[in-house]
Amino acid sequence: MMYTEILKIIEGGLGKDLKKIKSFSKLLADKLKKDGEDKMAKMIIELIEKNETLSNVTLDELVTSPVDQESRMDIVDLYMPEKNFQPLVFDKLLENKIKSFVNGVKHSSALLKAGVESQNTLLLYGTPGGGKTSVAKYISQQTNLPLVIARFDAIVSSLLGNTAKNIRKIFEFADNKPCILFLDEFDAIAKARDDQYELGELKRVINSLLQNIDRFSKNNILIAATNHPELLDKAIWRRFNTIIEIGKPLDEEINALLHAYLRNHKTNLLDDKKKTDKIVKLLNGKTPSDIKSIINNVVAQSIINKSGALSYEDLLIEIYDFDHHGATSIDQLITFLNGNGIGHAMIAERLDISLRQVRNVIYKEK
Repeated sequence: MMYTEILKIIEGGLGKDLKKIKSFSKLLADKLKKDGEDKMAKMIIELIEKNETLSNVTLDELVTSPVDQESRMDIVDLYMPEKNFQPLVFDKLLENKIKSFVNGVKHSSALLKAGVESQNTLLLYGTPGGGKTSVAKYISQQTNLPLVIARFDAIVSSLLGNTAKNIRKIFEFADNKPCILFLDEFDAIAKARDDQYELGELKRVINSLLQNIDRFSKNNILIAATNHPELLDKAIWRRFNTIIEIGKPLDEEINALLHAYLRNHKTNLLDDKKKTDKIVKLLNGKTPSDIKSIINNVVAQSIINKSGALSYEDLLIEIYDFDHHGATSIDQLITFLNGNGIGHAMIAERLDISLRQVRNVIYKEK
C-alpha cells in the first residue's frame, strides 16, 4: 500500500481540498500502475477524470502560485524534473548520502507503515557555487517530483507581518501537491533568535518558520540550503533528519567534471593525461560552478572565433583570466603559460605578439 499518498488524500478530504485530493490520487494511480495494479490505477484515473482532469503538477500551476501581498511578486518558482538531466559528479561518500536520502523518499510509505518517523528532510550547506541547488534538482529528477523553490527575495517583505504570511503561503502551496519544497539561501529567514541585532518581530517570523516546518515535514519532502550554516538558529538543525556538507571537488571529481563538460566538444585535451593533470591542479579549490563557467567561456570563444578544436592553451588562458578577474597583465600571462608547458612560439601566436617580446619576458624572469 502507498500509505503516504493515502494519508495525503484523507487530509485533502477532511480539509475539503479537491486539488490536493486529485494531485495525490494521480500519484497513487501512477505508483499502483508501476506495481502492476493496472485495474485499480485505471479506476482511480477514471474517478479523477469525472471531476475535471487535473494532472500531477504542471507548469500551468505557476499562474496560481502564491505572491507577496505587498510587491505582488511570485514567492515560488517551479522546476520540473528533466529527462536528460546531466549526471552530477560526487565523491563516493557524498554520493552514498544522497542515494540514501533518495531511497528514504522512495520508501516513505513502507517506513510509515512500520511506524518509522519520516526521513524526508534534508539540509545542505557549504560554499557558494558548490552545487547545493544542483543536488536538489538531482533529487527532483531521481524521485520524479517537481521542485517548488522558495524565492527569498520576495518572501522577506518590508512588512515583517507579510513575511510570516508568505512563509505560510509557501508551505500550504507545497502541501497541496506531490512535490519537493526547496528553501534556498535558508539563512535569510532562519537566523539565530539570539542575534542581538535582530528585531523581535523577525524572531517571531523564525518561530513561525519552525512551526511550518514541523507541520509540513511529517508527510512531505523538504530540502533547505545555506551558504552560512553558522547563522542558523540551533533549533533549525534539529528539524532535519539528514544534513550534508557540499564541499569543493577534489582532483578525482574535477577530472570527472572536465570530461563531463567537454565530452560534447571537439578537443584532444582529454587524451593527454599530462596536460589534463595540469589543468586539474590549476582548478583545484574551485567550485563546480566556477569550473563550469570556465569551460563554458572557453567553448563560447572557440565557437565565436571559429578556432575549431578547443586547445590546452585556450583553457589555460581562461583559467588565468578567471583567477585574475579579467585584469590581464601580458607579462604575467606569458610567464604563466610558459610555466605550464607552452612553448615560446605558441605563446607569441596565441597572444598575437612578437617572439622577441615573449623571450624578453621569460629571460628577464630567469
